[in-house]
Amino acid sequence: MAMNIVLVEPEIPQNTGNIARTCKATGSILHIVKPMGFTIDDKKLKRAGLDYWHELDIRYYENLSDFFAKNEGNFYFATTKGKLRYDEPRYQDGDYLVFGKETRGLPENLLAKHYDTAIRIPMAEGNRSLNLSNSVAIVLYEALRHNNFFHLKEDGDLTGRAEGEW
Repeated sequence: MAMNIVLVEPEIPQNTGNIARTCKATGSILHIVKPMGFTIDDKKLKRAGLDYWHELDIRYYENLSDFFAKNEGNFYFATTKGKLRYDEPRYQDGDYLVFGKETRGLPENLLAKHYDTAIRIPMAEGNRSLNLSNSVAIVLYEALRHNNFFHLKEDGDLTGRAEGEW
């Protein structure tokens, strides 16, 4: 059981690192569609993703055509121009949540072709967009909620260590 996070031409290494960490925490697969605005050995990318890189399921694609040729299923396209609110679809195991580059989002022709599955996060009037890594986390956790959080650990455990008086 896994959700698929797709980043199309990500530009900011810290965002991609944060998203990678979120994918690791949720058991999601990260798909990266090139070109990227950084290299994988970028220190900012690794620091944001911490020490999880060797444990992640990350797949790379040369372009969108390559990505679509190698993947099939339900695709949801996150955009400020979306037809649906992000909480309206009934997400299922294996769905693909597709996000565009930080500066321009997803290509308009792609959105037009898939407008029935274009999703948006509501925002106050006059705002351009949310941060990419925040948007991924919001939509991903909604998709996981729709699936009773799959196999994720839901209970917390206190350590029993007191760190001072409160």
